[in-house]
Amino acid sequence: MGKRHLSEEDIKARYITPAITDAGWDIKKQVRLEYPFTAGRIILRGNVTARGKRKRADYVLFYKNNFPLAIIEAKDNNHSVGAGLQQAIDYAKYLDVDYVYASNGDGFVEQNLITGQVRELRVEEFPSPEDLYQRYLADKHIDKAEEKVILEPYYYIPNYKTPRYYQRVAINRTVEAVAKGQERALLVSATGTGKTFMTFQIIYRLWRSGLKKRILFLADRNVLIDQTMTGDFKPFSGKMTKVKNKNLDSSYEIYLALYQQLAGDDGEETYRQFQPNFFDLIVIDECHRGSAKEESAWRKVLDYFSSATHVGCTATPIETKEASSITYFGEPIYEYSLKQGIDDGYLAPYKVIRIGLDRDLEGYRPEAGKVDKHGYEIEDREYNVKDFDRHLVIDDRTQVVAAKVTELLKKTDRFSKTIVFCVDIEHAERMRQALINENKDLYRDDHRYIMRITGDNDEGKMQLENFIDEESTYPVIAVTSKLMTTGVDAKMCKLIVLENNINSMTEFKQIIGRGTRLLEDYGKTFFTIMDFRNASRLFSDPAFDGKPEVVIELPGDEPVIDPPVDDEEDNPEGFEPKDGNDIIIDPGGIDIPGTEDDDKPRKYYIGDVAVSVLSERVQYVDKDGKLITESLIDYTKKNILQQYAKLDDFLKTWTEAEKKQAIVDELQESGVLLEAVREEVGKPELDDFDLICHLAYDKAPLTKKERAENVKKRHYLYQYSEIAQEVITALLDKYADDGIKEIEDTKVLQLKEFAKIGSPMKIVKAFGGKEAYERAVQELTNEIFYA
Repeated sequence: MGKRHLSEEDIKARYITPAITDAGWDIKKQVRLEYPFTAGRIILRGNVTARGKRKRADYVLFYKNNFPLAIIEAKDNNHSVGAGLQQAIDYAKYLDVDYVYASNGDGFVEQNLITGQVRELRVEEFPSPEDLYQRYLADKHIDKAEEKVILEPYYYIPNYKTPRYYQRVAINRTVEAVAKGQERALLVSATGTGKTFMTFQIIYRLWRSGLKKRILFLADRNVLIDQTMTGDFKPFSGKMTKVKNKNLDSSYEIYLALYQQLAGDDGEETYRQFQPNFFDLIVIDECHRGSAKEESAWRKVLDYFSSATHVGCTATPIETKEASSITYFGEPIYEYSLKQGIDDGYLAPYKVIRIGLDRDLEGYRPEAGKVDKHGYEIEDREYNVKDFDRHLVIDDRTQVVAAKVTELLKKTDRFSKTIVFCVDIEHAERMRQALINENKDLYRDDHRYIMRITGDNDEGKMQLENFIDEESTYPVIAVTSKLMTTGVDAKMCKLIVLENNINSMTEFKQIIGRGTRLLEDYGKTFFTIMDFRNASRLFSDPAFDGKPEVVIELPGDEPVIDPPVDDEEDNPEGFEPKDGNDIIIDPGGIDIPGTEDDDKPRKYYIGDVAVSVLSERVQYVDKDGKLITESLIDYTKKNILQQYAKLDDFLKTWTEAEKKQAIVDELQESGVLLEAVREEVGKPELDDFDLICHLAYDKAPLTKKERAENVKKRHYLYQYSEIAQEVITALLDKYADDGIKEIEDTKVLQLKEFAKIGSPMKIVKAFGGKEAYERAVQELTNEIFYA
């Protein structure tokens, strides 16, 4: 009969796995079968989430732990030898693997992705680990000194976390680049993807190999250094020190410091206490936060230690000029974007609720001679959303925003951690008061329910750690302006409210980054962005998830840098970040109306203009990473019809399916979450089948109970023995309560309603064995959906 009748699993077991092991690959240590390398995208619709499928490679072959050399994709023998090659190449791009193979059991097709060469191999010609590794060294032109560094193992002790695939790629690429003598490298990875862990492993391997003996880690906030020392860098204990009080102890090997502190905020350049060649490696955390100009703090430090290798890490590098300019770090050595992180299932997906207020959309012009609450005559001109809360305050607008935020929390969870981003500190204080008025009950229970956390407010800043702590209930709503845009690892943040005007892509990315962390154990699987200022338009800007911006220096000129605030008017009081502090001071202050001159205040305050909501729309991220505005029902219908154009197509597939749940799972992969639709239409009694037929094909639905009763009425049960009839009846009752998924799973027989009939083994025997039982269940499911 040959191999044609064999399944893919049979081909792997009988031909491919033996070929690999015969070539010398250790099946336990070097071969990963059905290797999952993503977590599976979290699909979000309504307030319901579900995990998509994980990407899995049939075989990944590792020369050493965390050093993958090859990928093999298998097909059954009805396919050609090389049928799986394209899929193998696709997976290799993810995993940064250079040798790919495809097989149907007759032999192998090999493609070398370094040279591009393709060749066919007999089964017995599969290369040994050493042969393939030596070829890798030759193809990559790696010498003995470089090889020593590349083979340096990762830090690992039992139960210590292992790198995710993208972390491993970033670490390996950086280590290899530094081993080859590259002097500058830039690593770009979205907020929440574990940059500090990657940095630790890079430093550890370069340090352990002896290539880099003294290392400096630069950050711009004390809190980041403290978190790093007690967190990912903890294994460096005893070898590591934090630079304090400008006293530099040269007896350590790993140094952590604020670059503002080393550069000196009083003109004293502390770093000069070390010789220029003291450090071999300098890693700059969040390198986008300094400009690339000569006078910036970290550039002064880097220029002094110019003989060291410089590695920059960032989530959002600043775009400063045209790409033709000379870059400081060069092109990123690796990029892992928010879109990729969401697609892989390592970052939380989001939905956007866009709120259109009438005054924002139509503008506001005061009648001639109108004065504000403080008696100032309002300048006669058209005011729009960019003016509100910066130049002109409409009290009712603040109340309407606070009411909409509260309405959403009441619909979902009033204890969802929320950050409200305001125009300035004064706006944040008014918003705090408006939110208190909408949530008097919970504020009365604990005044920390709503806190203003801004640079000028010590009480609020003291609560920042509690807001970040996933175990801490309070504060729940943090109202801020600039303080919480960066460096705040608020894993449990479920709602971000945009009530500020954002024109900087860097600031927008930083704000969105506050919500991207996943914390499934605590129930955080997605986050919501409530946008009152149309800031979410930046999601559709190609710069949001396209080619990352790069840190640039201009030859013979000072670069233009993306300002940390929207424009000069965002910082009317002239506040600057304080060097060496953990915080960025918010622009603006608690405002006294007449701060500029007695004729024209900094802000006008109006208490007699009504504001209302004109539009509200919800947008979701689809499977291509784009925001879609369609209603949940329209989106579901369109996606079902894309897969099953006619009712007959769907009915045929449903009837022939061994398990109906497989069809529901397939629809889920394309973003159709039937549970969310069921919640939206308010019909919990409908089965998935009826929901699909009703939504997509306008068929009148039956409830699960009605379908179960119809089967009983048709005397379907009488073909079975007495015990089997009891089981079928119990299965129908289970279906009526819980749906088709429950009864298709053989574990259903372990439930108490079946235990009184008999053990799972006794029940299966009553049908004539396991296969007969499974066939009976399949027949029953078709009977349930019989027209």
